Amino acid sequence: MSSMLSSALRNLPVSSAWAAGALARSLSCSSQFQAAVQPKTKKTLGKTGVKNVVVVEGVRIPFLQSGTTYADLMPHDLARAALQGLLTRTSVPRDVVDYIVYGTVIQEVKTSNVAREAALGAGFSDKTPAHTVTMACISSNQAMTTGVGMIAAGQCDVVVAGGVELMSDVPIRHSRKMRKTMLTLNRAKTLGQKLSLISKIRPDYFAPELPAVAEFSTSETMGHSADRLAAAFGVSRQEQDEYALRSHTLAKKAQDEGLLQDVVPFKVPGKDTVTKDNGIRPSSMEQMGKLKPAFVKPYGTVTAANSSFLTDGASAILIMSEEKALAMGYKPKAYLRDFVYVSQDPKDQLLLGPTYATPKVLERAGLSLSDIDVFEFHEAFAGQILANLKAMDSDWFAQNYMGRKSKVGAPSLDKFNTWGGSLSLGHPFGATGCRLVITAAHRLKKEGGQYGLVAACAAGGQGHAMIVELYPQ
Repeated sequence: MSSMLSSALRNLPVSSAWAAGALARSLSCSSQFQAAVQPKTKKTLGKTGVKNVVVVEGVRIPFLQSGTTYADLMPHDLARAALQGLLTRTSVPRDVVDYIVYGTVIQEVKTSNVAREAALGAGFSDKTPAHTVTMACISSNQAMTTGVGMIAAGQCDVVVAGGVELMSDVPIRHSRKMRKTMLTLNRAKTLGQKLSLISKIRPDYFAPELPAVAEFSTSETMGHSADRLAAAFGVSRQEQDEYALRSHTLAKKAQDEGLLQDVVPFKVPGKDTVTKDNGIRPSSMEQMGKLKPAFVKPYGTVTAANSSFLTDGASAILIMSEEKALAMGYKPKAYLRDFVYVSQDPKDQLLLGPTYATPKVLERAGLSLSDIDVFEFHEAFAGQILANLKAMDSDWFAQNYMGRKSKVGAPSLDKFNTWGGSLSLGHPFGATGCRLVITAAHRLKKEGGQYGLVAACAAGGQGHAMIVELYPQ
């Protein structure tokens, strides 16, 4: 597929001038919204006979580069801090919460149901059920839509969803030979049996199995796949660096202007209080250009500068039925409307989830791309984002790979991730989805829009998209 895409799509226009111009437009656009703008009047997406599900509030502890301030903690510590931040922000009584769902990717074996452990640590009743889901980088998306489904079905009125990831301390296993020997040794009854097993241990048994961000089905790392995808769609190194610089520049601007309202402070035990993300690092094209390829060497285009970094963090979001929220005196931020999940080829289309999910969710909601006021897409790699934008704007790709008559079109960068994205803010695998949704809600209010579209890719060749509608102001 890569060779076909390369020849057919290499000339699709994503030029350096276009990227630079989009950056300038995004910066100027952001500065225009110092005060909330009155939203345009459009139809509401409520459906007869279907409960309206609303976002009351969403928070996250600061997203930090792995190996920094959160390095000595455990995942449930981060998730607990996010839950406590949500409780403080909303003053919602703990006993009102019917259910808690969390997403995570790399599970700590001691707290495999991290939702339950975090909930108990945050002071929720032991009578409040909680479970943990995993769906790679869309794990907290799955947590949220699980909550939406429970509310829509009438099983719950109040659900807390969230996600957590701690890349500073991931499980490193003994080799399979050593694990097998140790388990057998544990069952040995006599000294002779134990000594016989120990005598069979060889030096190679001690080689650990280190975790890798790689596909089980293809054994390919996500970064390698991103590099191939960028090459297939003709996305240059310069374009990727320009987009990454855009992300960091916009994130720094949003941070300085106090727009990242979802961030709550976290007093790390034995350390200082953390108040802001620490991965935002606007650089220069010259400095970024000095970095060598990180995955496909020596000719690849994906580098550390145009990739998202390993991140520690957690998020939490309070969702309710509209009736319950109003009865409790809350002013919701947004409605959670239609959503879809998609799957595609995990080898050549691993990171194209947004391309497949976007037209489907628009069709479900009865909207077109031009109806969307705010786009929040997960940025795993700059090349992945730009390849998706090219694919979405290609009739050839739509017809030959998606079974569609025509393209959906590419979002305008004036509306796209204008407060930064995962490249700059960080990407704790299990926590990013909640950040995307609450950011979309905040941007809709700030910028006077009504509909937001959240989309993300995920390992395994999967993806998610959701429509967020501003709650009437």
